[in-house]
Amino acid sequence: MLVLFIVTLIVSFVVVRIGAIAFQLTGLEWSLAKFQALSCFSGTGFTTKEAELITSNRQRRKIASVLIILGNAGFVIMIATLAGSLMPTKETILAKLSESLLPFRVPAYLVVWVNLAIIVVVVYGIYRVFTHEKFARRLTNFLRRKIIKKEIFQKVSFEELLLATGGYGISRITVTAGSPVLNKTLAKSQLREQDITVLATVRGSETIPNPPANTKILLGDELVCFGKLEDIRNRVSMNP
Repeated sequence: MLVLFIVTLIVSFVVVRIGAIAFQLTGLEWSLAKFQALSCFSGTGFTTKEAELITSNRQRRKIASVLIILGNAGFVIMIATLAGSLMPTKETILAKLSESLLPFRVPAYLVVWVNLAIIVVVVYGIYRVFTHEKFARRLTNFLRRKIIKKEIFQKVSFEELLLATGGYGISRITVTAGSPVLNKTLAKSQLREQDITVLATVRGSETIPNPPANTKILLGDELVCFGKLEDIRNRVSMNP
């Protein structure tokens, strides 16, 4: 039971990290991606304006759904294995460890407390390992490389810089191969007709503020736009 509990706990940390990376690859800022991944996995369901960034995007909704399902399954397994691990019986792994590691026989009524103490130490140790800055960074980079290599999630560079009243804000989007505005000029992209204003175009190290209407939108360009965030996603992003 103890081994299954530890494995489930470790897998839970890894799943939340993968979820955060997946959200980040869809364009969410890293701290927001981590918070929303943990929220979905734990089932806490924070009702914030930032949560709208998850529910309004098809790809993010899929990621959130998987996290919610795995989170529910993980908590059920951890509760069941935790209860089994605390049973003061000789068949329990922790009870055997208690008997073998101590120079005296632990009374049955104390075994449950010894088991609980060991579980607390194990949980704390795993938490410290996964929250250690260097380890977390290496794990994140490793998982991100694997996810990108296997193309598990579609990478969309999409950063929402401001959330304003009425759903309006400023967004910075990287133009990808499937973008509806690719290889069009700003005039022909019909963004203005959608009440979307391109404030600047970033191309490599060059930033073009207030670009003219004949500016052609190229692959890899970053558009800094103001307008209704949902409309910006639908008109510029490949996966609305």
